[in-house]
Amino acid sequence: MTTIGFETHDHSACMQGNIEKVAEHCANAGLQLTPVRRRVLEILLQEHRAMGAYDLLDKLRAEGLGSQPPVVYRALDFLVTNGFAHKIERLNAFVACTDPSADHAPTFLICRACESVAETHTHLQSGVLARTASDAGFKIERTVIEAEGICPKCQ
Repeated sequence: MTTIGFETHDHSACMQGNIEKVAEHCANAGLQLTPVRRRVLEILLQEHRAMGAYDLLDKLRAEGLGSQPPVVYRALDFLVTNGFAHKIERLNAFVACTDPSADHAPTFLICRACESVAETHTHLQSGVLARTASDAGFKIERTVIEAEGICPKCQ
């Protein structure tokens, strides 16, 4: 067990389970999990932190999987579009989704000291935001919530 983000968990089981869920989803949905897409996801899972596209590209280049930015951007677009990864707007970086099989609206807790990111889940159909939107006659389809603060390790 190692401390990753804000909680302790079995990192290798987390990685393996996530890859298996994504591969199964892709097979069932007729999506292609190409070697580059899979490798980008594996890197995000290994690092377990937000990474910029060029950081990912450097790793792909070192492994001979691509040296041009479109390679990594296409892989990231696929992963984000299908809910396997998320873009952290505040950091202009990407993280692997902690539960790619769940239908959820992620909320990101970003430490302003060490820039670690933890993903929590909210539900679009409940909570204050949903009630406020409903009262205004608005139907929420997608949210990106990012909260900045100090993580337990940096406090």
